[in-house]
Amino acid sequence: MLYENDLKLLASKGIREQQIEEQLSCFDKGFPFLEIIASASVEKGITVVPKEEQPVYMKAWEDYMLSRKLIVKFVPASGAASRMFKDLYAFMDADRTEPETPAERAFFNDIRRFAFFTDLNRACLDAEGADVAALIRGKQFKTIVNILLGKRGLNYRQLPKGLLKFHAYPAREARTALEEHLAEGAMYAKNNAGEVNIHFTVSPEHEELFRLCVTKKATALADRLSVKYNVSFSCQKPSTDTVAADADNRLFRDKDGLPVFRPGGHGALIENLNDLDCDVVFIKNIDNVTPDGLRHATVVYKKILAGLLVSVQSRIFEYLRLIDSGKYTHKKVEEMIRFLHNQLYIRRSDLKHLEDAELIIYIRSKLNRPLRVCGMVKNQGEPGGGPFIALNADGTVSPQILESSQIDLSRPDMKALFDSGTHFNPVDLVCALKDYRGRRFNLPDYVDRNAGFISVKSKDGRELKALELPGLWNGAMSNWNTVFVEVPIETFSPVKTVGDLLRSEHQG
Repeated sequence: MLYENDLKLLASKGIREQQIEEQLSCFDKGFPFLEIIASASVEKGITVVPKEEQPVYMKAWEDYMLSRKLIVKFVPASGAASRMFKDLYAFMDADRTEPETPAERAFFNDIRRFAFFTDLNRACLDAEGADVAALIRGKQFKTIVNILLGKRGLNYRQLPKGLLKFHAYPAREARTALEEHLAEGAMYAKNNAGEVNIHFTVSPEHEELFRLCVTKKATALADRLSVKYNVSFSCQKPSTDTVAADADNRLFRDKDGLPVFRPGGHGALIENLNDLDCDVVFIKNIDNVTPDGLRHATVVYKKILAGLLVSVQSRIFEYLRLIDSGKYTHKKVEEMIRFLHNQLYIRRSDLKHLEDAELIIYIRSKLNRPLRVCGMVKNQGEPGGGPFIALNADGTVSPQILESSQIDLSRPDMKALFDSGTHFNPVDLVCALKDYRGRRFNLPDYVDRNAGFISVKSKDGRELKALELPGLWNGAMSNWNTVFVEVPIETFSPVKTVGDLLRSEHQG
């Protein structure tokens, strides 16, 4: 039952009544698990580019950058920094005044190694009339944390992760994660005019801060790296918010009686990606960056991934043009089937029963869709999703990036496949968004709507059910063509906790 005020709220968000019905039905029926056939591995679905072939793909990408194609670096950057400081929050809440846990001790023992130390030291002097060293001597550890996180100091608890200072350089220069993405983009995403197009998805409350950082910092970086930056921003659309439900799967209403909506998760960003007019887009999370001196492997493999992308795309386009011309032979049809099997790892068990005309319809339907090449690192115990070979609704199997929540781990066979995974998804994607005629794919058409999930949250002391949309690199790209490529662990350096900034990959 929707009331007049409900309808006004829906209209303000651009949400249709039908969407509410569809979302509430998801709470009733839930989401099906995906059937996985195998964990992707080097033997099954993950490509290892031999060293002798790497220059070929790098050259393919460097040639592409000189064309008139539109290249964009897309960075999801709406994540708040608060989760980085969970250990410090626990310390502040603890009934003691001195650090005891390994994380707490590491923070204070190595506090000078943080890129934000100079700012923190200055803030301590302003707030307390004493620098960090003096406060530590006086055992004022919680005062230091309060100045780092609170409004009387750097206010890091309220900032997005992208605007925290990650890396220190000589001459007291320190760069935020945003600045490092600008610097990195110049290394592999520069077009023929020397322009680097970078798009950040941000929270509405932080957009002005991001713009201010770009205004202050981009010009100096552009001059140093001899590029021109075109930086743009977008926020998750209100129309992608999802409704919350109560224990009976009815609309969860707030104290004013209005339906409660929540952000639909990073899967909502498929709409932001769809709004970009570009040929190739790099996707990488805001916290996965390294300083200049440690960026070589990242740049090399970004070019390899992109070179492989445009090489595979070129072959797909060749096949689609041949299909549309009608001048293909049976031998060529067999070649296309082998390409689907060996390059895209798309399999179908009943192909031998199909006539050539049926095969062509099938081949064309599989080839003519968005394409992504995904870097995968060897599994070293990191939490999160990974590469799998999954069964699709049409009976085919194909590579998919899946989270554990999408797999029925209560089944011994599924858990065994999940546990045997050799690689981890670091969110390192290069994507092609246009078809062989140069027309943009409508990306929402390729989302698997059954790949969302439901989580339990709370509001105003009451439990609610929250609906997460299919993840951006999971269900939102489920019906894309996917190529997995092994990349070295050096290309993956996320910052999940403040202590990660003390790792060697952030201290170069």
